Amino acid sequence: MMWWNWFTVQPQVRRWTSGQGLVEYALILIFVAVVLIALLTILGPGLKNIYQDIVDELNAI
Repeated sequence: MMWWNWFTVQPQVRRWTSGQGLVEYALILIFVAVVLIALLTILGPGLKNIYQDIVDELNAI
């Protein structure tokens, strides 16, 4: 009787844990995206000025 319960419960446990890895990868991807957006928001104006200086120097030549 105990073996029968183990075989009937085991597929249900496996079904619940099969999507766990996908959720973890999605959370990591969302975290990386949020960090990149924050960095570009903070560093964006400075990067724009650097590239604009490069373009101005190239146009002066």
